[in-house]
Amino acid sequence: MDSSAPSHLEQRLTGHLQTLYPKLDASELARNCLTTFHLDANSEPPRPHKNLWDQSDIMLITYADTLRSEESTPLETLHKFVKSNLSESISAVHLLPFFPYSSDDGFSVMDYTTVNPSSGDWTNISNITKDFKVMGDLVINHCSSRSMWFENYKAGVSPGAEYFYETAPQSDLSNVVRPRTSPLLREVQTKNGIKHVWCTFSHDQIDLNFENPEVLLEFLRIIRLYLEKGIRWFRLDAVAFLWKTPGTNCINLPNTHEMIRLLRLMIEHWAPDSVIITETNIPNRENLTYFGNANEAHLIYNFSLPPLLINTLVTGNCSHLKSWLMGMPPAQQGTTYLNFVASHDGIGLRPTEGLLSEWEIDTLIGTMKKFGGKVSSRTTPDGEAKPYEINISLWNALSGSVLHGPDQWQFARFLCAAGVQMALEGVPAFYIHSLFGTENDHERVSNTGQFRSINRHIWQMEELEHALNTNTHHKKVFEAMSRLMKIRRAQAAFHPNATQYVLHMGDELFAFWRQSIDRRQSLFAVYNISDQPQTFNLSELNLIATEDWTDLVSDQRYEDQMAQVTLMPYQFMWLANKTTRPKD
Repeated sequence: MDSSAPSHLEQRLTGHLQTLYPKLDASELARNCLTTFHLDANSEPPRPHKNLWDQSDIMLITYADTLRSEESTPLETLHKFVKSNLSESISAVHLLPFFPYSSDDGFSVMDYTTVNPSSGDWTNISNITKDFKVMGDLVINHCSSRSMWFENYKAGVSPGAEYFYETAPQSDLSNVVRPRTSPLLREVQTKNGIKHVWCTFSHDQIDLNFENPEVLLEFLRIIRLYLEKGIRWFRLDAVAFLWKTPGTNCINLPNTHEMIRLLRLMIEHWAPDSVIITETNIPNRENLTYFGNANEAHLIYNFSLPPLLINTLVTGNCSHLKSWLMGMPPAQQGTTYLNFVASHDGIGLRPTEGLLSEWEIDTLIGTMKKFGGKVSSRTTPDGEAKPYEINISLWNALSGSVLHGPDQWQFARFLCAAGVQMALEGVPAFYIHSLFGTENDHERVSNTGQFRSINRHIWQMEELEHALNTNTHHKKVFEAMSRLMKIRRAQAAFHPNATQYVLHMGDELFAFWRQSIDRRQSLFAVYNISDQPQTFNLSELNLIATEDWTDLVSDQRYEDQMAQVTLMPYQFMWLANKTTRPKD
């Protein structure tokens, strides 16, 4: 064999680069990428279709500074709290952007290589990675207008001189899909005269130009730094907008998918246990394309779940949720879904397109407004302002129903949502405020002027500890959520890739069957999603006659498999044969 011949890795990398940069020497660029990433060209590839997760995986989503204490930095405070209170409940921590930033609570990154000093330092991050898997945000579409790169861009010096996407105002931008209402282009005075830079999200978030391979090389350096600090899960923020071509819709373009494949190739050769997650808040059918052929994202966000589940629980009708779930393809081995209901962002409405009618969306919006929520809009290609997301805390979103408004079932409804999220195919991810039942923070909205701040409350540890140790709904929520998570982690039927089959039990009972990969454990998850008691016969579930069946939630055993079961409003059961109880 010719030792000078390119390795298999080099050949694959060169193929991606030829597609992305057809005018450049792809072979030379491939060697440059490998050198920049400190990656041996002869690195062994990971085993394909390998699941890098199991039923014990539950993720916590949090900002680095959500928990604050006078005794330690926010990252130290977070680590101490999670290790002391959640080590038996979660396996992974998604740290939202922890860098110096200028706006958008971290998503306008000024320096990707530095931890925001007000939150802590890289040692704090690495310490968390020793106890939990850590997912870091790769804010890859844009960076801050106050970054060194953008200052250099205006001055015409490197690095940064050609890092940002420019286009002329007269370009055909009529089909560009926008997630915001602000003007797409920002006029900037530079050393080389007036330029117009692309701003998908805000004028403080300037889109990077990946047509310049130097931008790719910069991000390879950043990713390698993350890896060296112990981060193994990578969330590609807003990646659907990465590649721009005027005259198109500038979203989900082929080169965006090609870039994801390239990044995955590099990352998994450096660390075979790494995981790529794409954050693409778009209609369901488009979102599914980010699995590629099991060669792009390992996990995709299940963006349709939050609006559909919340709509189900406030209307008392699961028909849309059931129809959507029936149409979701089982993920291939080595891929799965990330199931969330609440996050640092709002409840996205684009993922409901084709799933809910305009009237149903308007009704949902009106109900959320009555519960204290706000609505953020986007601009459509024809210039129309259209609701983009609902901004509200999950605790408030589930405080009542469409017909009756706030009611006495808030806690039960809230726990029912968590019960669905934990049982579905995929890895569940819980926003930290969902563990506490944190309410709408209207004061923070007033202070920041941003609707999203309503669900970005900052807890002082003294205040939180008091809330979790006294007779509050925060304590009740935290204890119930912790118990359910422990139960979930012990069941083989809840493996993210275990079989799932939707059951038909009417509009008021949402139900599905899970079976472990080895087929030993079967589990029937049945939820009353209405504010009225619902009764069904166990015979509807086709229980294996020779097995003993126990509801993991209530610990009740069912010996009579022809018995009737009545579920109170928002009560649910996880009925399993082979049961494993969590350790006390």
